Amino acid sequence: MLTLLFTVLMLVVFGKLLVFSVKASWGIAKILLTVVFLPFILIAMAFAGLMALALPVLLIVGVCTFVKAAL
Repeated sequence: MLTLLFTVLMLVVFGKLLVFSVKASWGIAKILLTVVFLPFILIAMAFAGLMALALPVLLIVGVCTFVKAAL
């Protein structure tokens, strides 16, 4: 009986840790994407001659940022 209780409580604790780690990694991934990779991708697209695609992407990201900041 104690083994069952220990197993259940261990699964609960490690389940909560797993959920916390997924949330933390998602937050870090969002920061890296917006601060590092998005500007790099837009600059690379501009140098590669894809300005017609880079400008709409930049406008969409800018509008989303303003909408999120307003909420």
